[in-house]
Amino acid sequence: MSRQTKKKIGRWLNSLSTGILFAVLIAFMLVVISAKASGGEPQVFGYQFKTVLSGSMEPDIKTGSLIAVESIKDANGLTKGDVITFKKDENMLVTHRIIEVVKNESGVSYRTKGDNNDGPDLKPVPSENVVATYTGFTIPYVGYFINFAQSKNGALLLLIPGFLLLCYSGITIWRALKEIDSKSSNKMEA
Repeated sequence: MSRQTKKKIGRWLNSLSTGILFAVLIAFMLVVISAKASGGEPQVFGYQFKTVLSGSMEPDIKTGSLIAVESIKDANGLTKGDVITFKKDENMLVTHRIIEVVKNESGVSYRTKGDNNDGPDLKPVPSENVVATYTGFTIPYVGYFINFAQSKNGALLLLIPGFLLLCYSGITIWRALKEIDSKSSNKMEA
């Protein structure tokens, strides 16, 4: 392979790695800003992403997974077997499977159970407490990352790719200076 071809490949790899680092920086920035702005999990194309913090739905949904849920306006039409996300109390969301639909004069409620739990949840879930349905989309372990992004230390995620980009820029500048020095010493010798 000629020296010129090696230089072209080197420049191409240089540009590619700079682009990847910059894209990672932008992606991390969007995740952190989205998490901070929404006060919760980020939203993409109308889907909310929730972090699973317990093993109640294993093996299908592992602890630390990121799941996609779709907001629901009217929760009266859900059926047995649907996986729903509901408000257990003011500050706690739970994702469990409907095992029974209960209809009475006060409205519709759902008996739920985590797939990995021994028994059903103690209280039926009123339809007004259902906030979303599970779409079936899960990314294992990414929830830990999102959970960290929402924490007070989440801004550190912006520093990591930024630091890598700075280091890479420093190496690129050092190589360019080294090449300039070698060209000037070659001219002086000639």
